[in-house]
Amino acid sequence: MAAIIAVYPNAHNCVTLRGDMNSTPEDARDHLPAGIVRSISREDLANLPINRYHGAVHLVASQHEVAQALADIRQERVTGFDTETRPAFRKGEFHLPCLVQVATARAVYLFPLRHTEAFPALTELLSEARIAKVGVALADDLRTLKAVFPFHEKNMVDLGKVARSRGLEQTGVRNLAAIFLGFRIPKGARTSNWAAPRLTEAQVAYAATDAWVCRELYLRMETLGLI
Repeated sequence: MAAIIAVYPNAHNCVTLRGDMNSTPEDARDHLPAGIVRSISREDLANLPINRYHGAVHLVASQHEVAQALADIRQERVTGFDTETRPAFRKGEFHLPCLVQVATARAVYLFPLRHTEAFPALTELLSEARIAKVGVALADDLRTLKAVFPFHEKNMVDLGKVARSRGLEQTGVRNLAAIFLGFRIPKGARTSNWAAPRLTEAQVAYAATDAWVCRELYLRMETLGLI
């Protein structure tokens, strides 16, 4: 089991949200591959083993780090995609995304959005039709991310919508991981301060896992003929 490697910097139109319910024939929704259930109980979920991402994680801030990340991302046909936002605890409080996570076959890249050097690279990825960006509840992520920097997204695949189109009753990332991958992923750092200038080890592990598991889910769904 490889350790997570968090690399910190020295200083600090063809838009596709694929998986629409209306695009899948009714008979396809009635038949799931063997071993795939429509929902999982809390008890069954709690009995599954915990798993998280154990590969290399790179925090991207400098121009050199952006270039390295982009060189890897450009090799992919599928990337896991997610964002993190500082939690709001008061009525009417609202925050923009603080972090973008991108998972490739070799690493997960964390882009703190206070470093504007990453904006051109993220814009390129989001608008690249050749590379699928896969995640859950992507419409919300994209809407708020556009308030940080402008882009025109292409080839976005919402795995929750794919699951719903196939008749699954639970479409959150943790339930999907349990149903399709057979493990549960921790959620302890979800409401932590993602705007902090230096992320904790727990935050890095949580953020990397969310992007990684989305990529794994896509590949598993693809193998099962669901995508």
